[in-house]
Amino acid sequence: MIRQGLYRSRSDRMIAGVCGGLAKRFSIPSIWVRLAFVFIILLGGAGFLLYLILWIIMPEESLGA
Repeated sequence: MIRQGLYRSRSDRMIAGVCGGLAKRFSIPSIWVRLAFVFIILLGGAGFLLYLILWIIMPEESLGA
């Protein structure tokens, strides 16, 4: 079984590709991931910190993927 990793998207990005990568990994539309981050930011700002952490630790998707 091939295991798909968690990568920042090169094709579905607005800032760093974090939401696009999460959406691709979980097979959902990226708009829902983006809306979830905005909602979490509006609830107290933790979404911004989470996004920054994921931006740092998630590798970028390879060109052949």
